[in-house]
Amino acid sequence: MSQEHDKNAKPELPKDLRVRFCPSPTGTPHVGMVRTALFNWAQARHSHGTMVFRIEDTDAARDSEESYRQILDALRWLGLDWDEGVEVGGPDAPYRQSERGDIYKDVAAKLLQAGYAYESYSTAEEIEARNLAAGRPKAFGYDGYDRGLTQEQKDAFKAEGRKPALRIRMPDEDLAFDDLIRGRIEFKAGSVPDYVIVRPNGDPLYTLTNPVDDALMRINVVLRGEDLLSSTPRQLVLYRYLTELGVAKGTPLFGHMPYVMGQGKKKLSKRDPESNLFLHREHGFIREGLLNYLALLGWSIGPDRDVFSMDEMVDRFDIRDVKANPAHFDIDKATAINAEHIRMLEPQDFLNRSLPYLKRDGVVSAASWEGLTERERRILTAAAPLVQPRVRLLGEVSGMVGALLSEDGYIEPAPDARKQLKDSAGAVLDMAVRALSPLAEGEWSTDHLHSVLTQALVDDGGYKPRLAFGPVRVAISGRRVSPPLFESLEIIGKETTLRRLNNLREHLG
Repeated sequence: MSQEHDKNAKPELPKDLRVRFCPSPTGTPHVGMVRTALFNWAQARHSHGTMVFRIEDTDAARDSEESYRQILDALRWLGLDWDEGVEVGGPDAPYRQSERGDIYKDVAAKLLQAGYAYESYSTAEEIEARNLAAGRPKAFGYDGYDRGLTQEQKDAFKAEGRKPALRIRMPDEDLAFDDLIRGRIEFKAGSVPDYVIVRPNGDPLYTLTNPVDDALMRINVVLRGEDLLSSTPRQLVLYRYLTELGVAKGTPLFGHMPYVMGQGKKKLSKRDPESNLFLHREHGFIREGLLNYLALLGWSIGPDRDVFSMDEMVDRFDIRDVKANPAHFDIDKATAINAEHIRMLEPQDFLNRSLPYLKRDGVVSAASWEGLTERERRILTAAAPLVQPRVRLLGEVSGMVGALLSEDGYIEPAPDARKQLKDSAGAVLDMAVRALSPLAEGEWSTDHLHSVLTQALVDDGGYKPRLAFGPVRVAISGRRVSPPLFESLEIIGKETTLRRLNNLREHLG
């Protein structure tokens, strides 16, 4: 079966693969943007190709240096490196479109001179009026009016003070290409009007700058979001013209990744909290967990397997295996996968990564291991194996270790912990104090504490374990869920334990 007729045909990838990530710096990095970067990066690394990172910042009204810095921060945090581009340089510098204006002017002039582009003087109001007069919807779009303007007509417009936009002359033929993800995609003749590549004020548009940069940087595989699929016929035509002019060596392959959907089956927008990359980092996602989950938004490493490393992803990734169906961002699943990756960290790595959160929350004195006090290091080292299996996000570590690090003799119970305190809580606390007070320092160990309190509260006191140990847990941690109780008692020591038990007892009255 010939490829022209095989709707499912997906082309072979080039051996000297070159992909690019080219965001616009217009806000906080979002998960859709990062998923695009990840898939480009994974394909480049799998194919031993080249990843180019450039910035599309020709929209001065919307672009910001702050956003540019945030994009750099995001990629560096996630470990998505690049071979050529901003900050690292390369043979096709500069890599910011705002610094490439002369290149676009030169290419636009060549397109105009060759007749592939033409001057268009029509205003939006005139286009709408012509559509209404012809019985078409007002918003039907551009009607090709300026295609055949005479020099006399152009001169008349110029005499009025008008400046022309430049439009690409679309051919009157069907257009088609084989998408790396979706197979054969066709566009009927006339479905895409002649489009603007340069504004009347001389500013180049994305429709020109993006393909020109891809051509000059020899990009041969373009992996981007489904929202850009409708612009592909324009790019196919422009690549044809650029190739004929010697600017491009040919047309790249395209792969259009599926939408990322949010709540209520709507496309995840920049305004949705789940889309904010830095919010996930703030909550305590680690790079391995977040990248693993984002990889699942359209791709899988194998049946019934959700957790994998980036090395494993690189080893197996092929953009042609990505599904075209929309992917749904599920924060609960993302958090569960992050928890798996937290559990895989070495204990010291887990602590080092947790410290910025602990410092932020006022639980420790420094954000680095070296900056901590000897006491803080001792307690955190003891606490790590207790806490690491129980947290899903690094932002949860503070709540788990805060009471262990605190020297306070009373921890105010959280509302959900206070609800756990039944009428028997006072009596249980009294019994616990009587049982623990005689213990010598050498007896203050996890196993012995477990034995002593079980004997006193469960065997002799007759309380069920939940009623026996619940009040002790609340006194020690102030929380309903905490690190294991007896290990916690050993860590905080006898003096602090007894003070907290007595103080909670007093507060109960």
